[in-house]
Amino acid sequence: MDLETYATVKRSIRAILDIDLDYYKDEQMRRRLDAWLVRSGRKTWPEYFTAIKGSEPDIAKLRDYLTINVSAFFRDPDRWDYLRDAIVPLVLKGRQAAAGGTLGAKLRIWSAGCSIGLEPYSLAMMLEELGHGGRYEIVATDLDRGALARSKARGPYPAEDTANVSAAFKAKYFEPGGPPYRVVEKIQRRISFSEHNLVTMPPAGTDFDLVLCRNVVIYFTEPAKAGLYRKFYDSLRPGGVLFVGGTEVVSQAAQIGFKSAGISFYQRPEAS
Repeated sequence: MDLETYATVKRSIRAILDIDLDYYKDEQMRRRLDAWLVRSGRKTWPEYFTAIKGSEPDIAKLRDYLTINVSAFFRDPDRWDYLRDAIVPLVLKGRQAAAGGTLGAKLRIWSAGCSIGLEPYSLAMMLEELGHGGRYEIVATDLDRGALARSKARGPYPAEDTANVSAAFKAKYFEPGGPPYRVVEKIQRRISFSEHNLVTMPPAGTDFDLVLCRNVVIYFTEPAKAGLYRKFYDSLRPGGVLFVGGTEVVSQAAQIGFKSAGISFYQRPEAS
C-alpha cells in the first residue's frame, strides 16, 4: 500500500470507527491492512468501504482485526511470580498506609488493553489465592468490543490459553468440562469491563495501586507510547506500580517520574 492510499484509508477508518491510525507504526499497520483487503475478497479500498457501508457486522470485524489481541493466562510466569511475591505486598503496604494503617484497605487496579480478559482474570485468581477476598477492585478496559464481550462471557478459552494455569487453578477457577474453558462467575463479578480508547481518552481513573498494560503499546509510535506512559503515571497513586510486557522498556521513564521496581515494573515514587 502506497502512502497516498494509506492516508485515504486512515481517514475512512477514523470516520467509520473513530480509531486514529496515526498513533500506530506505519509499516506494521500497512501490512495488516494489505492482508485484510486480500482476505475480504475486494480489489480496492473504495470497493471495500462501499461494501461494508451500513453493515454493523462487517464494521465490527474490521474493528476487531485492527485491535490486535494476543495474550494468555499468566503470560510470562516469572513476572507474575514477582508480581505476587514482591509487588502486591509493596502496593498493599502503601495502600494501607494511605488509609491510615487500615488492614482492610482495598487495592485499586486497572488492566489497560485487557483484550479477551486473560490478564484481569489471572490477576483476580492470584489475589483470591493470596486471601484478598473482597479487598480489591479491578477495572479492565479495551477498545475491542468483541474482545470485551468475550471477557464478560467468561470465555470460552481454548487449551493453549491456559498452558500456564495449574491443575489446581483450573479446578478452582474454571467451570468443569473444558477445554474450551470458562472462568467461574465468582471471578467475573470481581472485574468491571468497559470500552476505552487508551490513546484518545483520559485514564480510566486515578489513585490506582497497580496498572497493567502488557504487550499493547508495542504497536504504537514512540510519541504515542510516551503519552500513554505519562497517562499511566498520572493514574497511579504515589507508590503505585505500572506492570508492562516482558520485552517492553519504558523509554524516558525517569523523565516521566518513574523509578524501577524490577524487570517489567515501574513505580511512581511515594510522596515525600
